[in-house]
Amino acid sequence: MNILMICLGNICRSPLAEGIMKTKVPADFLVDSAGTISLHEGEHPDKRAIKTAANHGIDISSQRSRPITRRDFEIFDKIYCMDIDVFEDVISKAKNEAERQKVSLFLEVLGDHKNAEVPDPYWGSMEDFEKVFQLLEKGCNEISNQILK
Repeated sequence: MNILMICLGNICRSPLAEGIMKTKVPADFLVDSAGTISLHEGEHPDKRAIKTAANHGIDISSQRSRPITRRDFEIFDKIYCMDIDVFEDVISKAKNEAERQKVSLFLEVLGDHKNAEVPDPYWGSMEDFEKVFQLLEKGCNEISNQILK
């Protein structure tokens, strides 16, 4: 199973989701993250994301931001988007229904479609990063429960 986590710049939410998800699935799963923009391409995750992950025993410091590519639709079985704008952008890149079926909002796995967006903590505080981490932890737990059945 190959899982891709997507947010806007690939420096806050999706790197955290990638790091958390890697702790929930077997080592032979491919888990990666990307962004819908290339503004931060090649950069490490936001220092606050790195610190928040480290506070939970997860090292995301070696990750590098990258934009989503056409090849990602071929490689990944599941593509999880952090918010509706990211979802719509990713869906617009899909070339057929099979690719569109791979894409979903990350928090929809929890069944609450009204609150299915992971807020972007970029302009927030460490507390905001921690809240996002907790949401991502819940979502990753549910995703792993569903795919490891």
